[in-house]
Amino acid sequence: MSDATQDTQATATDHAAIDDSITSHREVSGFGAVLRTQPFWVFMAICAIGLVMSFVSDAFMTERNMFNITRNMAFFGIMALGMSAVICTAGIDLSVGSLLGLCAITLGLTMQAGWGIEAGFIVCMITAAIVGFINGVLIAYLRMAPFVVTLGMLAMARSIAMVLSNNKMIYEFGPDMELFEWIGGESMLGVPNVVWVLIVLTAVFWWVWKFTTWGRWVVAIGGNPEAAKLAGIPVERMIVSVYMVCSMCTGLAAFMFIGYTGSATNGMGVTYELNVIAATVIGGANLMGGVVYALGAPIGAALVELIRNSLLLAGIPALWQQFFVGLFLILAVLLEQIRNRGGK
Repeated sequence: MSDATQDTQATATDHAAIDDSITSHREVSGFGAVLRTQPFWVFMAICAIGLVMSFVSDAFMTERNMFNITRNMAFFGIMALGMSAVICTAGIDLSVGSLLGLCAITLGLTMQAGWGIEAGFIVCMITAAIVGFINGVLIAYLRMAPFVVTLGMLAMARSIAMVLSNNKMIYEFGPDMELFEWIGGESMLGVPNVVWVLIVLTAVFWWVWKFTTWGRWVVAIGGNPEAAKLAGIPVERMIVSVYMVCSMCTGLAAFMFIGYTGSATNGMGVTYELNVIAATVIGGANLMGGVVYALGAPIGAALVELIRNSLLLAGIPALWQQFFVGLFLILAVLLEQIRNRGGK
């Protein structure tokens, strides 16, 4: 057999292996696979907790409480959708909480200066995009560890927010203040506006993961970055784009969150990164990369918020909230490991 023939066969074998590696890590789809997905079991846990709480507290199933639960979880859900893309590449972003505070300050200062809501939104999103770009470049091109880069950005973004705000609260949002607060804090058809944003964004991410080249490439990078690079995927550029997407989801959440609270402070978002990462992992994103579910992020965020709400209604001190969030996070990772071993 000639060397050329051997090279051709070897190349074909390599590409077949690459294709198998990429396709084997695609998002699980189809009704028959639903029972094997983590979001389904997390949803079952939500239903079980809801059933128990309906007997524990008469206030749990009230319209007002359901409104509060869905609204509060939507902010984390939006951030978790972006985080799911990062975790799908086996990365992590610890800076999202501080970034929310920084976006809040730049948005507040812009609108306080008399600019309209459009300018405030653009500045907020540009701030988020710049932070995401810096994170992505340092991680993708300088090969720095995501944990170190985003931990550093966590501190820097919070410090910049303090400097820009002069450590003062912003509660005047210019001529569009009434519209701004309506967008963030009011509802349509009885559903909080931020929940509508989460629904639309979840649908967009579902479409992206299922039908777009960008989505397939992100999953491929998380499944096997070396194979993805051999297949011609621009891994570095994709990683930068993923961190920018994550940051811009945080920017969008900040825009809605400040409209809801009616004020902006540099302390906003402290420890939010813990809940966002927990919601993402609980929702089925694999910390080792290569697995992502569009519905996982909002479902995980719903469970985290349900835990907080249930503890309050049951009369359990709020100090226990992080304990139960951490417990569910550990159980989610353990369930993933058991499922992986079973698959082997």
